[in-house]
Amino acid sequence: METARMPYRASVSAARATPGDTGATHRPRPRPRWWTELALLVVVYAAYSAGRLLARGDVSTAVDHGLAILRVEKALLLNAEHPLNRLFTSTPAIGIPADFVYASLHYLVTPAVLVWLFRRRPARYRAARTWLMVSTLLGLVGFTLLPTCPPRLLDAGYGFVDTMAQYSAYGWWGTEASAPRGLGGMTNQYAAMPSLHVGWALWCGVLLWKHARTPLVRWLGLAYPLLITVVVMGTANHYFLDAVAGAAVMGAGALLTGPATRAVERARALLTPGTAPHQPPPSRPTALSPASPPALSARPAPIVSGGCETSAGERFPGQRTRSSTSNSSADDTPATAR
Repeated sequence: METARMPYRASVSAARATPGDTGATHRPRPRPRWWTELALLVVVYAAYSAGRLLARGDVSTAVDHGLAILRVEKALLLNAEHPLNRLFTSTPAIGIPADFVYASLHYLVTPAVLVWLFRRRPARYRAARTWLMVSTLLGLVGFTLLPTCPPRLLDAGYGFVDTMAQYSAYGWWGTEASAPRGLGGMTNQYAAMPSLHVGWALWCGVLLWKHARTPLVRWLGLAYPLLITVVVMGTANHYFLDAVAGAAVMGAGALLTGPATRAVERARALLTPGTAPHQPPPSRPTALSPASPPALSARPAPIVSGGCETSAGERFPGQRTRSSTSNSSADDTPATAR
């Protein structure tokens, strides 16, 4: 007897058909241009700096907020600023390098990580850049709603020493935080809550830990936000709760990165006719997901019987060929018995 077989190769190729086989194409998102990214970052940072200046609140209100934070920390036994500040003040070998760290790394490491992502991890760059920008804008909201006097600007009776002022002869800064001498009026010294020194350092640390290939660089990324947290408290520029708020702002920024990216894509599609929002590539069908109907209908259905017929009352798999059906009236023996 001749047995019919399903054309396995044809069925497998049909089951593996992807939307790309039906004419739908996916164009990958182009790599951002460095000059547009530089212009964007400059504009955002300029707006952030201007916003900090405009967010200056009443000095007495800022002092009240600072003292309230200090009372909460003492009640929760979180007041690590005093012992660290005494250590930095009494030990120049620690205090002077800490002042340089506070005054410089914030403006060097963050751009360096952005450039590294742009050149070496372009697929991760857009999300990382959006995360940083959204978190920075959230920090600006905090400066506006909660102006806070840093520990170094409190009355001397509260036990804090401004190490930046104490060691100003060793650096380019004066008595007004990390601003260069003569430019203190261009900064808002009461923009302490949240601490974006800690927030940006955490951003750098997370990205280095996740995407760096060298173990040493990954561990340096892990240590960097911890170092900055100690430095901002030891130099009396921030409270511990400022650092906690900086980490919380970065967490909120990470959660809002996806919605912010999709909102920008929709706005771009509306402003640019003929441009569709970026969509992720379609997933390939698996053994548990049936192929799409257009892919299955592209080929004619195979003939399962293969030209065979059965006699009345006969059960599968017993079959008779067309040539044997003419003698079925004289011989009722099943075809499988021949």
